[in-house]
Amino acid sequence: MRKELSKVYDPHEVEGRIYQQWEENKCFAGVRDAKKKPYTIVMPPPNVTGQLHMGHAMDCTLQDILIRFKRMQGYAALWVPGTDHAGIATQIKVEEELRVKEGLTRYDLGREKFLERVWDWKAMYGDRIVAQQKKMGASCDWDRARFTMDEGCSKAVRETFCELYEKGLIYKGSRIINWCPHCVTALSDAEVEYVDKPGHLWHMRYPLSDGSGYLVVATTRPETMMGDTGVAVNPNDTRYQHLVGKTCLLPLMNREIPIVADEYVEMDFGTGCVKMTPAHDPNDFEVGLRHNLDTIRVLDDNGVVNANGGKYEGMDRYAARKAVVADMEALGLMEKVEDYSHNVGTCYRCHNDVEPIISAQWFVKMAPLAKEAIRVVEQGETKFVPDRFSKTYLNWMENVHDWCISRQLWWGHQIPVWYCADCGKMTVSREDPTQCQHCEDAPCAAVCPTHATYVTDSGVVLVDPEKCIGCRTCELVCSFGHYQKFSPRLSNITVLEYEAATLAVPVVCQQCEDASCMKVCPVHAISRNEDGIVTINYDACIGCRLCTNACALGNMSYSPRLRKVFKCDQCGGDPKCVRYCPGGALTYEDAGRMDPRKKLTADKIVAAMGMEV
Repeated sequence: MRKELSKVYDPHEVEGRIYQQWEENKCFAGVRDAKKKPYTIVMPPPNVTGQLHMGHAMDCTLQDILIRFKRMQGYAALWVPGTDHAGIATQIKVEEELRVKEGLTRYDLGREKFLERVWDWKAMYGDRIVAQQKKMGASCDWDRARFTMDEGCSKAVRETFCELYEKGLIYKGSRIINWCPHCVTALSDAEVEYVDKPGHLWHMRYPLSDGSGYLVVATTRPETMMGDTGVAVNPNDTRYQHLVGKTCLLPLMNREIPIVADEYVEMDFGTGCVKMTPAHDPNDFEVGLRHNLDTIRVLDDNGVVNANGGKYEGMDRYAARKAVVADMEALGLMEKVEDYSHNVGTCYRCHNDVEPIISAQWFVKMAPLAKEAIRVVEQGETKFVPDRFSKTYLNWMENVHDWCISRQLWWGHQIPVWYCADCGKMTVSREDPTQCQHCEDAPCAAVCPTHATYVTDSGVVLVDPEKCIGCRTCELVCSFGHYQKFSPRLSNITVLEYEAATLAVPVVCQQCEDASCMKVCPVHAISRNEDGIVTINYDACIGCRLCTNACALGNMSYSPRLRKVFKCDQCGGDPKCVRYCPGGALTYEDAGRMDPRKKLTADKIVAAMGMEV
């Protein structure tokens, strides 16, 4: 018997039943067909932070229109659905729920218990999102649905990270990044929202060291002045040209800081004098690199003044601002205060002010990637509709800078890097390592066929050029020992060949008494350890390469692939380059008694090349 249709349309009765039939009959399944042209949409995955809103509905509708249209045109159409774990956003949501409902923080629960709560949240809201999309009739291939922290996705993330790291496109370095003191994590530029906020421009007097007067600097951030390491003026500013190269005293800290000239300074802004705080401003950081200014961080990860802030230690950044202003006024060093509105970066999730700070983070090197991305658009391989958006895209790509990808979160993909508790060095690996790759015996010395390298208990690799046969085995085993790649470019030891003198010399660090590489490092990443060995702190190194120019012997190298400087690290006192050198050209000498041997090495090189000194 035929059922009479209701005069009133009831979506609950009709739509659910029809959609179920669609699913059961695989109506939306993406099927590879060589006879059909493919058309694919990968759904921008909604965050599992809650349920969908009208914006999601509109976006879903537009995608559904496109995929259904192409499907009816005869394309092999596929719409891939999924949801996003949304690290910062989801963690904040769960933390807020904990705080409101239970009066707890994630630290009260601990990492494992907290992550259990987040997975429970994902199960609830992830399923709700899928149900909402089905209610809208989304013609997705649900058998292909993915969550960004599925096992397959996690494996892909790890593989991609390691591949880019091996290509030198991912590196760890200390740079100015966006930091949210509330979320206690780094942010990318895309996660920062700029808001026009009313503030002040404080004009403060910095006395000249010779007592002849003072400079007036204008700043919107007096709370960071304890980290000032210089004052900059424009080199064309006739008001201050006579002061360039002199010094002034940093008020409140009584520290002498240099006056430098840099074209970054705008002569018509403020007083034309700008305080330089390289650890807390990206522009100051760049100026600091150009003028070898110290980098002093005065705020911790929570936005509280640290020990470098002197008497203000322990104060919140805004409390410190008030205290600094009050003290400057009390000392008679406050020239004037102006009302000033400016754009302030805020966290896109918690909306608290972002703090630019220098921090050791992981970055993607964007320039090589942007080059290809620009080429495909300029040559018409990739097209924008409408075309005018290609200009916006190209402008963005041409000005893009290295992308900070690390976050200080509990919820999300973990960076596949392990740090050795013994040597402190890091291992990047696709699989969980069972031992430190750096604590193994250094291979370079073990394979040298002439034993041109040699070693003692603690000290320095020395060279006997008369014994070196130029086989370059030391380079290969050194690169393999440190990076599991046979590549001279990745070696901490370099064999230089002098054809005219028929001479080959393995070049290693000679541990100079007055090491120029240490002097020029703007962030003090190069230092001498307790054994007298010059070492590099890669957490602090920013890859500026000033040390490579400063080394008179050319022993400091730079790898574009790894984006870092490197030198012989002595391999823990047992370098394989020494062990395997067949001719004994390399030895390892105690750092405390190596000076005569270094001179001997130099004399032999000079004699072999027929040079006069």
